[in-house]
Amino acid sequence: MAGVTIAGVYEEFAQTEAHGVSPVYERLGTAVSQDDEVLALLGTLPPEKWHPQLLFGIVRLLGGPVADPAACRAFIVRSWPAIAAEMTVRATQTNEAGRCAVLLPVLAALPQPLALLEVGASAGLCLYPDRYAYRYGEHLLGEHGPVLDCTVTGTAPPDRLPEVVWRAGIDLNPLDVTDPADVAWLDALIWPEHQHRRDRLHAAAAVAAADPPLLVRGDLNDALPALAAQAPAGATLVVFHTSVLYQVPAPQQATFVELVRGLPGHWVANDSADLLPSGAAPPPPDGAAYNLLALDGRPLAWTRSHGQAMTWFGDRLVDAGRRG
Repeated sequence: MAGVTIAGVYEEFAQTEAHGVSPVYERLGTAVSQDDEVLALLGTLPPEKWHPQLLFGIVRLLGGPVADPAACRAFIVRSWPAIAAEMTVRATQTNEAGRCAVLLPVLAALPQPLALLEVGASAGLCLYPDRYAYRYGEHLLGEHGPVLDCTVTGTAPPDRLPEVVWRAGIDLNPLDVTDPADVAWLDALIWPEHQHRRDRLHAAAAVAAADPPLLVRGDLNDALPALAAQAPAGATLVVFHTSVLYQVPAPQQATFVELVRGLPGHWVANDSADLLPSGAAPPPPDGAAYNLLALDGRPLAWTRSHGQAMTWFGDRLVDAGRRG
């Protein structure tokens, strides 16, 4: 994060990620970006711990106020030892099942059945794209589980659910959806106004708890080869990640890209555009924060961070052939 300031991180978060999505976090991000004392406290932590979602999630987890910036500031200063201790051992693990709505057009077009392997899986809620229902405008797909809403432009919505025969994930600290403390952390990471996401989290957690995925604790590069080798023969291996690479140091990012490209199957990325091969991707639709959806390094669409919208610009996928 050379050249990046903590104030800049919070100002960027307020202006692009929170703007128009969470007025509470937009106000907080702006306030922190201008607060020398809070910035100094954050400066005692390593750069990978500066993320606003991490700070604000821990404030909420500890029962602190977030609606009023002045009250939140007072809580942060007063409770800093406890906040810093939590920030040191935790990471942003937003396990947003809604992101399955922007993954689905790719997953549904790949040769079936699928063996899904998610890196940075958190509690594994994105490993169940076949167990959720979807609403793309007037187009409804699926009959069970929480309904994931997504606005799609540039392509027709998918017309089938994927067939998943194996699901597994890797995380430095896998979360257990059957553990109330882990679910409480996932709940705290949801932005304050987003009650629909909170309801969706608990509905998705019930789906996962009924049939828990295989989750492996470890570094994505160390654990990936052995776990990928466990995928059943006859299924298309799909290694995927959503909003994960920004937490991975640059050298490990390069190692991961090289490693995943060498595996049989496909690589689906839905992550920060500056961390992926952008190819011929056009500019994003507006000034909001977008992820770049890519298949095997080929950019396909701009997606919003919680899966609420996608703008497709790539070729339409029709039963994409297996790579490797």
